[in-house]
Amino acid sequence: MIATAPATAAVDDDRAAPGSVTLSGVTKSFGEFTAVRDLDLDVASGEFLSMLGPSGSGKTTVLRMIAGFEEATSGSIRLSGVDVTRTPPHARQVNTVFQDYALFPHLTIAENVGYGLRVRGEGRRERAGRVHESLEQVRLDHVADRLPHQLSGGQRQRIALARALILRPQVLLLDEPLGALDKQLREQMQIELKQIQREVGITFIFVTHDQEEALTLSDRVAVFNNGRIEQVGTAREVYEYPQTEFVARFLGLSNLISGELAEELTGDRRTMSIRPERVRLTARDEPLGDGDVSLTGTIREVVYTGPATRYLVTADAGVDIIAEQPNAHHPTSGAAFGRGDLVRAAWTPEHAARLP
Repeated sequence: MIATAPATAAVDDDRAAPGSVTLSGVTKSFGEFTAVRDLDLDVASGEFLSMLGPSGSGKTTVLRMIAGFEEATSGSIRLSGVDVTRTPPHARQVNTVFQDYALFPHLTIAENVGYGLRVRGEGRRERAGRVHESLEQVRLDHVADRLPHQLSGGQRQRIALARALILRPQVLLLDEPLGALDKQLREQMQIELKQIQREVGITFIFVTHDQEEALTLSDRVAVFNNGRIEQVGTAREVYEYPQTEFVARFLGLSNLISGELAEELTGDRRTMSIRPERVRLTARDEPLGDGDVSLTGTIREVVYTGPATRYLVTADAGVDIIAEQPNAHHPTSGAAFGRGDLVRAAWTPEHAARLP
């Protein structure tokens, strides 16, 4: 039996909960170009939702409409149950963190973080207490008297986060906030960002084009393509049970087999998606496991990625299959197979997902 997506539980029956976000039939056009098309999306109070997709897929436009920086052409946007479709940005209980930090270079870190409170007319003593609390949340209370240029990129990003959180928004919008960081720092910040979100308990809506980042951070992921949402689900659901070919290909590598070949292997013509780590390579004469299916072929390429070795197999049936196997614990161990080897690529049908 081929695996299909499990039923996704309702996110939140109460769309009026503080920090909930509901988009209904939202469309945004710029002249003759439609950036977002008839989009529906529910975000639960306290949820960490990532909007994932390639450049131009509409995710940033949706974020800007939630913030009020762009006005929807049609449809409605509700925050905590209140229709804010035509409400100006300053009157919405949201705040936004951008990729470029936007810190004032001439103000100290404490002054940057407390700037919004000063604009609101908060007293100095109240501001000082709230600034200290916000800096503690991002674990940077020791840099209060420094200037932005004296901090690392990761520290500046956390200060931008503190400045947004100090205003106690019901929803925090994050527009690719980690995009300017190097890989190692970005991965570290992903962990810290999720911890901070759990501690403050408010709704985070996060825009990214990085698949690993979305899977790492999110309670749920909304996958965007061409102004529409292709699929919404938990990280496991969208990765293990893609509902469209776009989702299967965009979230990592996937082997797609359809039509006559799929029917020959499993009796079902629908396209199946098999992740490379689910494919096992063996010698051609090695027997299959009970119920397994396989294709014979020749290894065309071997790629060492560190944690795993990736094999590109050209099957005798005329399709290419990617298999990925964890590397042996001993660092001097070489790849199990080499270019030109004749192999069998096998997998368990239950480990494949059928595209509807």
